[in-house]
Amino acid sequence: MTSWITSRIEPGQSLREQIEDSLAAAIIAGQIMPQELLTVPVLAQQYEVSATPVREAMLELARRGFVVPVRNKGFRVREVGRDELRHLVQARTLLECPPMIELAAVFTASHRPRFEALVKAIRDSARKRDFATYVRSDREFHLGLLGLLGNPVVVDVVGMLRDRTRTVGIASKITPEQLSASIEEHAELLDLLEDGDGPAAAALMERHLGHVLGWWSGTEETPDSQA
Repeated sequence: MTSWITSRIEPGQSLREQIEDSLAAAIIAGQIMPQELLTVPVLAQQYEVSATPVREAMLELARRGFVVPVRNKGFRVREVGRDELRHLVQARTLLECPPMIELAAVFTASHRPRFEALVKAIRDSARKRDFATYVRSDREFHLGLLGLLGNPVVVDVVGMLRDRTRTVGIASKITPEQLSASIEEHAELLDLLEDGDGPAAAALMERHLGHVLGWWSGTEETPDSQA
C-alpha cells in the first residue's frame, strides 16, 4: 500500500466513507499532489477492497470538488490557485462570521460538551498526524455550530466551500506551532460564545479563516487581502 493510505479499513463500517475520508485527508495533507491521476482499480488494490466502494468514494469526492473525472482514465486531483482560494475564503467569511453574533445569543453551557469533545478529537488527531480524523472533527465542529442556528442551506453551502478550500494541500504548509495556535482558537471560540460575546466571536472566526491564506502564502493574511 502507498504511504499516504494511513487509515486501515475496518469491517462493519462504511467502506465508501472510510476511503473517502482517507483520500480527502491525503489530498489536504499534500500527500496526493494536485493534478495526480487516481484510478479505481489501483485504489481498490491498495485498499484491498472491491472497486464499488472506491468508485462511490471517488464520485463523492468529485461532487465535493476534490477531484475531477477524466474520461476513460480515472480522477485527477483539483488544483486550487491563489485567486480561487482567496475568493473561497471571502465567501466563507461572509457566511461563517456574522452568524457568530446570533449564535452567541443562543449558545449555552449545555451545548459545550459536544463541541469540547470535538476540540479534543482535533487536538489528538493533530498530534498523531491523523489527517482523516482531524478533517472530519474540524468539519463537524464548524458545521455543528452553524447547525445550531437551524438553517440547513447555510450549513450545506459552507460545507461545500470548506471542502473546496481544503483541496490545496494546506496541511503540508503548516508548522506545528501554527497548527497548535489554530486548534486553540476552537476552544477560545467556545468561551466567547458561552460568554455571549458575539462581536468577539465573529472577529475570532474571521482571524481563524484568514490563517488559510496565510499558510498558503507563507504570511499571515486577512480574507480580503489582495494578490
